[in-house]
Amino acid sequence: MKLKNLIYALIIIVLGGFITYRVMSNKSKNDESKKFGDKDKPTTVTGIVVQTSTFDNNLSLSGSIEANEQVEIHSEVSGIVEGIYFTEGTYVNKGQVLFKVNDIELRAQLKQAQTKEGLAAENERRAKLLLQKEAISQEEFDVANADYASMKAQTQLIKAQIAKTSVKAPFSGKIGLRSISPGTYITPTILVAKLVNTGKLKITFSIPEKYASQVKSGSIIDFTVSGSDKIYTAKIYAIEPEVEVATRTLKIRSIADNVEGKLFPGTFADVKLPLSIIKDAIVVPSEAIIPIQDGKKVYIANMGKAKEVMVDATTRTDASILILSGLKAGDTLITSGVMSLKNEAPIKVNVKK
Repeated sequence: MKLKNLIYALIIIVLGGFITYRVMSNKSKNDESKKFGDKDKPTTVTGIVVQTSTFDNNLSLSGSIEANEQVEIHSEVSGIVEGIYFTEGTYVNKGQVLFKVNDIELRAQLKQAQTKEGLAAENERRAKLLLQKEAISQEEFDVANADYASMKAQTQLIKAQIAKTSVKAPFSGKIGLRSISPGTYITPTILVAKLVNTGKLKITFSIPEKYASQVKSGSIIDFTVSGSDKIYTAKIYAIEPEVEVATRTLKIRSIADNVEGKLFPGTFADVKLPLSIIKDAIVVPSEAIIPIQDGKKVYIANMGKAKEVMVDATTRTDASILILSGLKAGDTLITSGVMSLKNEAPIKVNVKK
């Protein structure tokens, strides 16, 4: 029994000694490694040689498509609808009668007013003759003349009200779904239908204020819509005269043909706005850019070490970004592992062709 315990004790002592030896050995190696070279071991990174090229400076924006003209059709007078002269969802011409409100009472009032106007006209004529003969005073003639003018204005007013009972299309376009039927009692608050001109469409979008000076009326833009790969064009025809203070953006409006009728008001448009074409531009991969509090920076290779360089970057595309200052042609730009680099860190660069 004592021999067994002795054997166990020896085994424990041997294992403890072995573990202690390995720990001390590893610590010694780590200390030696830190002392002699790990800090000087270069980090392997990839990079590119910066070159200049011609850059088409396009700005990608979101816009909305609107009808060239659209209006809600209402009646200006109240009454019974006696006729509807359009078909829902069809094209109507400017000046076409869309519906008619019953005007029988107004026509009766018109006859009454015309009778009174005729009587007033005759009285004014007689008063004028009597005035010439000095049979009445100027004041009496003025009263007769005023009565005639008043009756004439009343007749014109009723004629205007009768004209309003025939509602006409203010412009050519497609009319939507109607909300009335013949016999409906209509008032000016009731929406009858919407009339939309979609032969041309407006594309409205906003740009950041720093690009305001680069946009001109008459410029051509490209745009696409969801669900289609077709590229459409539009022409800028109006620019807001001031920048919106809340958003610091400038609103722009362009117009496009919609002959095929495949574009619909209310949809979104992905707009590509061409700005100035830059020659000898420096364009670098987006992954090389490191955003910091005061701007943006990159790392370049400088005599085997990473050198931190502040850059002024602007327009961004899907995979690259335009550099305005900070880099020059011939610099070796580091494009991988940039987030873990430090200034003056030793590096080994694999340059991509």
